[in-house]
Amino acid sequence: MEPFKTLESRTVVVARPDIDTDQIIPARFLKGTTRTGLGKHLFAGWPDFPRDEGARVLVAGPNFGCGSSREHAAWALVDYGFRAVVSSSIADIFRANALKNGLLPVAVDEAMHRRLVARPGARVIIDLAQRTLEFEGARVTFAIDPFARRCLLDGTDELGFLLAQQNAIAAHEKERAC
Repeated sequence: MEPFKTLESRTVVVARPDIDTDQIIPARFLKGTTRTGLGKHLFAGWPDFPRDEGARVLVAGPNFGCGSSREHAAWALVDYGFRAVVSSSIADIFRANALKNGLLPVAVDEAMHRRLVARPGARVIIDLAQRTLEFEGARVTFAIDPFARRCLLDGTDELGFLLAQQNAIAAHEKERAC
């Protein structure tokens, strides 16, 4: 997975509230277990989805990613090219799936959310190290789990993090051996 440091991108805006995981990637496309190829089916049931293949930030309505715990939703967003989803609220299970798959969920306050929704295609800068989103001269901070943040900054997932600790784990086990 590509490390996430600073992202400067145009936005795609889908302001509908309560976009669930079945809308993000309809069930009829869940026949495989690979992470690739799902991006072409992103929002397949929405003929009006504003496709912009250069944009890497999706600005969504409140309660984004609600519904089932479908990890394929995060896979489809990443495969399409998104690296961040910004909303005023993001469903907890979707947030966890996104973080595990290199997609940064950013919850912003209502005022910033309204500004972003009103300007589709605008440029934003997301700095993960500083935990900030900058838009038209305004800067807001966002919360993120410290371990998830570390993994995104390093471009790894939980398993990759553990595997990178093999030497330390072996040393600890040797030290504790009876």
